[in-house]
Amino acid sequence: MPDDPELVSDVAALYRRTWPRLIGVLVSIGGSRADAEEVAQDAYVKLLARWDSIRRYDDPEAWVRAVAVRTLISRLRRQQVAHRALSKLTGRPGTVRGPDGDALDVAAALARITPDQRAVVVLHHVMDLPVEQIAEELQVPPGTVKSRLARARHALGPVLEVSENA
Repeated sequence: MPDDPELVSDVAALYRRTWPRLIGVLVSIGGSRADAEEVAQDAYVKLLARWDSIRRYDDPEAWVRAVAVRTLISRLRRQQVAHRALSKLTGRPGTVRGPDGDALDVAAALARITPDQRAVVVLHHVMDLPVEQIAEELQVPPGTVKSRLARARHALGPVLEVSENA
């Protein structure tokens, strides 16, 4: 733990202010609160270790969110590979965890698209981030963000279609 009380105070203030929002984003992308909390904790540990340089950023929250989202996407990809391998070995389909608690229609629909698509959908439509910022945070070209959004919208369209009579 760093000895500088000001550094610890600054990071603690950022943590208190941003933790709930970050967990919400990660749960929306990954579905598991436990995974979201673990990934977020790791991101804040990295933030603390690099705070001397990150404190000068315009938006340190964007940095910690980007680290957490990229880490979660990597974890979800590994889980998908493991589930597919288990299915092949056992001859039975693996179970994929869905959102914790009462699953909303939106969460169920998001669980049907890839982690990469979920990340851009949540960052764009829930966090209201522009395509350029999402691209920067995920370290991909803006065109990739746009194509992931388009594919996600196409996949989610029939599932989330709202009746005009409702």
